[in-house]
Amino acid sequence: MGRIASIESRPLAASAVRDAVPVARVRLQNIDALRGFVMVLMLLDHVRETWFLYVPVADPVDARTALPAVAFARLAVSLCAPVFVALTGLGVFLFRSNHTVEETTSYLVKRGLLLMAIEVFYLSPIYWTNTPTFWLQVIWCIGLSMIALAALMRLPRHALIGLGLAIVCGHNLLDPIHLEPGNPLHALWAQLHQRDLIALPFGAVAKTTYPVLPWIGVILLGYGIGPWFLPHVAPEARQKRLLALGAGMLAAFLVLRGINVYGDKPWFVVEGSPLRTVMSFISLTKYPPSLLFLLPTLGVGALLLVAFERVRDSAVISALAVFGGAPMFFYIFHLTVLRILYHIALAIWGQNHGEFFGVSSYNWVLVWYVGLLVPLYFPVVWFSRLKRRRRDIAWLKYF
Repeated sequence: MGRIASIESRPLAASAVRDAVPVARVRLQNIDALRGFVMVLMLLDHVRETWFLYVPVADPVDARTALPAVAFARLAVSLCAPVFVALTGLGVFLFRSNHTVEETTSYLVKRGLLLMAIEVFYLSPIYWTNTPTFWLQVIWCIGLSMIALAALMRLPRHALIGLGLAIVCGHNLLDPIHLEPGNPLHALWAQLHQRDLIALPFGAVAKTTYPVLPWIGVILLGYGIGPWFLPHVAPEARQKRLLALGAGMLAAFLVLRGINVYGDKPWFVVEGSPLRTVMSFISLTKYPPSLLFLLPTLGVGALLLVAFERVRDSAVISALAVFGGAPMFFYIFHLTVLRILYHIALAIWGQNHGEFFGVSSYNWVLVWYVGLLVPLYFPVVWFSRLKRRRRDIAWLKYF
């Protein structure tokens, strides 16, 4: 999930110099640290999905019934996918700055297909129960987004930014379009914008958890801010632009959410409960991500890039950068560990909440989350060092 967003520079062949934009020679630690930060947040959501799955979480969260702790944790982990996809687009630009467009396109297509294969042939099967279900989730979505960016990358950068803005700001106009199974365009539309089940041969199904259209807009916008991170741009100038961008997106969110007419399902006042009214205001649609979901998450991501750059080289930033330097390895490894732990618990204690095994309260989810951070950190350190040490092993760059 992350090599494309953290690729290090290599010299260009002489024949490629004409086609390459200025070379980005500096690897910015704040990019790795922000990627690592959202990976650490993501672990919280996956721990909840392991030990607290019997408590359903609607999309968006139902402010009338949801546990407040779950609702606010869900808000925090909402940063993960938008920030990661945007950083992927940024990483593509930095990769492109030291490679020809042909090299970049080839890498994106290979990387995208690999991610999609991992989602289908490894990550989905570890969650199978009775019906083989191919969960087309974030890894599948990032793979498709990379392939889409490869197809569009030859367009001028301002055209890519314009297209990205049009998709992110306008895709909610497509919400009323709903195609039923049996419609010849249903499978395509389910992958683009309609979260749905797709029937497959032999009784299998595919679940389009992450319809890809809005995420293509996000990866294009991440690519669009790439020049801000080139070596000749002063840190002060980059930080000023990111601060303006982040603050502007948060302000736009507050205005649009306050108007309450576009960009997501309307919020409402819960009589006698200011807390649940606030929960309604911040409950936003992720599948697919609404405009109002993307504005605050990407806005906060821009502000965090500034904060992490200003405290660079601190112990915390260095630790987060370790997670961010090998995110695909961390993603696969931690999901595998969680599934193994779940099946061990299920074998010992059985189904204690309907068809699931689960802990008795959300507090135990938090305990498991904190307890797993350190054990998961050391394998990631090992793999990050392996990548740096063994550059002769070509396949490591994809993780």
